[in-house]
Amino acid sequence: MATTTAPPPPPGDRIIDEPLTEALSRRYLAYALSVITDRALPDVRDGLKPVQRRVLYAMREMRLNPENAARKCAKVVGEVMGGYHPHGDQSIYDTLVRMAQAFAQRYPLVDGQGNFGNIDGDNAAAMRYTEAKLTTAAMLLLDGIEEDAVDFKPTYDGSDDEPVVLPAGFPNLLANGSTGIAVGMATSIPPHNAAELIDACLLLLENRDASTEELMAHVQGPDFPTGGVIVEPRASLLDTYETGRGGVRVRARWTREDLGKGTYQIVVTEVPYQVKKADLVEQLALLIENKKAPLLGDVRDESAEDVRLVLEPKSRNVEAEVLMESLFKLSDLETRFSVNLNVLDARGTPGVMSLKQALRAFLDHRREVLVRRAQHRLGKIEARLHILDGLMIAYLNLDEVIRIVRYEEEPKAKLIETFALSDLQADAILNTRLRQLARLEEMEIRREHAELSEERDGIVGLLGSDRRQWRLVGEGLRHTKDQLGAALNARRSAFADAPQIDTEAALEAMIVREPITVILSDRGWIRAAKGRVEDPSELKFKEGDKLAFLVPAETTDKLLIFASDGRFFTLACDKLPGARGHGEPLRLMIDLDDRVGLVDVFVHRPGARRVIASKEGYGFILPEAEAIAFRRAGKQVLNGAALVALPIGTKEVGESDHLAVIGDNGKLLVFPLDELPEMPRGKGVKLQSYREGALRDATAFRAEAGLATVDASGRTRIWDDWRDWLGRRSSAGKLAPKGFPASKRFRPR
Repeated sequence: MATTTAPPPPPGDRIIDEPLTEALSRRYLAYALSVITDRALPDVRDGLKPVQRRVLYAMREMRLNPENAARKCAKVVGEVMGGYHPHGDQSIYDTLVRMAQAFAQRYPLVDGQGNFGNIDGDNAAAMRYTEAKLTTAAMLLLDGIEEDAVDFKPTYDGSDDEPVVLPAGFPNLLANGSTGIAVGMATSIPPHNAAELIDACLLLLENRDASTEELMAHVQGPDFPTGGVIVEPRASLLDTYETGRGGVRVRARWTREDLGKGTYQIVVTEVPYQVKKADLVEQLALLIENKKAPLLGDVRDESAEDVRLVLEPKSRNVEAEVLMESLFKLSDLETRFSVNLNVLDARGTPGVMSLKQALRAFLDHRREVLVRRAQHRLGKIEARLHILDGLMIAYLNLDEVIRIVRYEEEPKAKLIETFALSDLQADAILNTRLRQLARLEEMEIRREHAELSEERDGIVGLLGSDRRQWRLVGEGLRHTKDQLGAALNARRSAFADAPQIDTEAALEAMIVREPITVILSDRGWIRAAKGRVEDPSELKFKEGDKLAFLVPAETTDKLLIFASDGRFFTLACDKLPGARGHGEPLRLMIDLDDRVGLVDVFVHRPGARRVIASKEGYGFILPEAEAIAFRRAGKQVLNGAALVALPIGTKEVGESDHLAVIGDNGKLLVFPLDELPEMPRGKGVKLQSYREGALRDATAFRAEAGLATVDASGRTRIWDDWRDWLGRRSSAGKLAPKGFPASKRFRPR
């Protein structure tokens, strides 16, 4: 039986033929905008993200006011997830928990009952165990929401409405701060003191052109819920508030407790914002264990309700200020809170705002809320006056009204026709009880009508006067300040200048000064032998390994390591492993790739300078102090493939005055060192020109001593006629003299 092939079905309506890149870019853009506007960035008007706003609104709808009893958090989370926020319950609960944590929020918006976590970093209990209700601060944010103060939009399923923004009785954005990471942008806003922010707002109401510096007379800086001491200079804070970007350095607050007989201990009572106390204790313990905090002897956590970390010095001779300054550099006892005031404006557009712009946006929102609430109240008053006008007509014609109601078949229509009433007025008359037909009730209606008429005139005047509107905004802010109370408005973070203490000198004073010899093998194993190594041939290495560098030093010295990629690394000689074994791999101490070699290893001498040169034939004079960097990644000094780092002495002892360079082509050039610039980093200037090849070697010398070379057998030769090769920097030079080492190097490597 023959089979027939059915024709392919026609393309469906959902099949779209378009380039993949265009489809991806359009969809990713939609995703990015959704993350920015609906998840990560707060609104400048109420300082809330959508999930926070939905939690507060749902709790208000559940009547979880401060004076009412708390409800299970599971109930709140279910209400939010089912009605407003179609995402995971854990993300909603995490948001609710954070708004209840006094160490995370400067003004908590949720009053939590139960285990809501702690400053040690412990998580909150499950939502079925905890209960919550709104705080006074949250009610201030929600105040007026039932009076058409803000716009509403449909919820995700269209079954209900939710507020686009809250009325926000105080500048919550800056008061509680916010952090978030969107797509291609982020926000990081520290908490502030609400009383100071309100005072700054009042200043802006008096003087719209007030400068950031004038505003900072009230808003001195952030006010973290965990307190601490802010050591950021005022000039830096001013720049941060003017640009909306910057950072704030905050330190732990500590006191010195005397224990008698010259001993003491340090007690830390406040830790920096967002630092977990348990992690901080562990960090300090690791510093002691790894011998990275030589001034610290022990750390104990004696905290109960309040923070109490006890730090014991290594010795009674250690000054408390020196110990703390060293720990501020080594641990999270000092942190830097990044400031990026990136928010959504009233139109939903993301952007970075200054302090003044953020406060102005809040004030504009408060004025809009005031106007909308006034218009809402005006509508209510006019509706009531309309009813009262109808009732007054009824009282003036009471007998006729009674007759119509008693005898007419359609009393409502007859009332409307007889007295020219509206439908609402007729219903109000018909719904009036007999007991309300007394003379006293008529007087009450007249009194209410007069009061409402007066209030209506006042509202109409308010809506027509910008000055009255701004004055009422100010009065509302003063009332809000009083409602928050003195306890919440008291500043917690203090300000101080960081003392200028040479902690490195103090650390070196604690190190016993002893001679050592640094031994670095060809495969990168480093160790420090006590004393001086007189015979390097007696040193033992792993199989296949050999000696690469042998550097006499002392335990108080800093060891500088110059890598072939132009980076300098610094190691403290007292931290080097002992010489009982083969040492430790150098690449475990510094971030050095296996493909990068070592050019030189030497001890740093204060005031010393060196000539840094690359294989490409460029170089400059580098002060050794510029090469010091205790970071694992080192410090990039030379741009190019490093070749040499020649010592030229110090100004106190005497420096070399000439530089000799030789290329792969065998041409030698000598020129004065003062033709080289002194630089902290860079590529440098051209030392010698080459048609082919590159720089082979270089050496520095003093003119009166002459140019010296060392051949492969170790014999030294002084070239007194070196001036025959004297020229200007960057010239080609002349062929090296007869008898110059065949390796074309001044010294063997």
